[in-house]
Amino acid sequence: MPKAYWGEIKDPVHGYVYITEDEKGIIDTYPMQRLRRLRQLAGSEYVYPGANHTRFEHSLGVMYLSGQVLINPKISTVACSDEVDMCRISALLHDCGHGPFSHVFEHLLQKELHKTHEDMTSWLVEKSEVADKLSKMGYNPKEIAALAVGKLHRKNRAFLDQIISSAVDVDKMDFIVRDTYHTGAEYGFIDVYRLIHALDLLGENLAVELGALSALEAFVIARIESFKSIYFHRVGRAAQIMLSLAMEKANEELGLTSFKTPEEYLAIDDYTIWGALKKCRASNEIISNLENRRMLKCAYERTFYEKDDMISKLFGQESYRLKVCEEIAREAGVALDAVMIDVPTVPSVPYHQGVLMGSTELPVFTRSPAGEKKMQRLSESSKIFETLKGFMNILRVYTDAANRAKVEKATSEVLGKIPSTAKISF
Repeated sequence: MPKAYWGEIKDPVHGYVYITEDEKGIIDTYPMQRLRRLRQLAGSEYVYPGANHTRFEHSLGVMYLSGQVLINPKISTVACSDEVDMCRISALLHDCGHGPFSHVFEHLLQKELHKTHEDMTSWLVEKSEVADKLSKMGYNPKEIAALAVGKLHRKNRAFLDQIISSAVDVDKMDFIVRDTYHTGAEYGFIDVYRLIHALDLLGENLAVELGALSALEAFVIARIESFKSIYFHRVGRAAQIMLSLAMEKANEELGLTSFKTPEEYLAIDDYTIWGALKKCRASNEIISNLENRRMLKCAYERTFYEKDDMISKLFGQESYRLKVCEEIAREAGVALDAVMIDVPTVPSVPYHQGVLMGSTELPVFTRSPAGEKKMQRLSESSKIFETLKGFMNILRVYTDAANRAKVEKATSEVLGKIPSTAKISF
């Protein structure tokens, strides 16, 4: 039986989001309220002044869209009401583990603790006040923690995980429309509701009916265009690199990764860390530069569409990138810390997009006149997907304004050894 209705929240993207009493109870916990103080796209406000939305409204949007998937008649006949409630709560909590400045903190988490924000989400759901609330409501906190990151793995129920974490999950559906709304960088309209209504089950797995091919193509193109124009914009990335460097330099003094309890982790957010970084001698110069918009400058940029051993190492191995940094710095006659290589595969890049799209990433099917569903290869039906299948990665080299010309020249010398097949820029 569905949970008791409480009220509604007005969302600029989805309109009125109706919530239950249980959902309001979770929304009012500190781990959820803290998300009001974590910006969704930290750094992007230096490019798009409207990009000040937070993880809080995104989480509400993901909860709402998960509910929309589950009332789809083709899925609601399989999912019971308890699973609907469970999935909505899990979707609501899916981002509660993010650190300050969202993905920017991810680099520090992985480097120092070998953790991701998903690990932190599971930890908080199981160990913070959220667990007590969930237990009183009749939920199993361990199950909610697993489903929140798409790892419930319940028998014959793969679709529950896939609603929250898959190629066409509600997380991606919400962040693309929400981020393009707040930035104004609307490079492609996505009909989210057409996609949702085209979802069905093949066995226990989510799949998209090919009748919605145009919506599916638009979704994938929007992901790629948003990546280039928002998530990996060169100025936005400059701000994110500066924030990441500031936190890394200040970590020993501030103990940003020395938390032991959920409460200690929850005490850090964009506001508290910005203030602490301003006061810390190791990081205050970087924060002063950000406050005065004295940004790092992109001295070199190239897009690669082919792989070879050197390119794979550049994008996949931090130790190899450091060696290349050393060579560029030596060639330019600048200090090593004046050269930074940025690639989309580093943890601080939201929604990295190294490989464009695999033809099997999105399960699709056709339906016969008799209603029989047949799995289909997406590349057979869409030339767009066939074209996008493959490799694309962007490499940038950043430095300060004073060294820009020297680093640009040195980088061209050092990276001139890359095969000509890879030297394609946009």
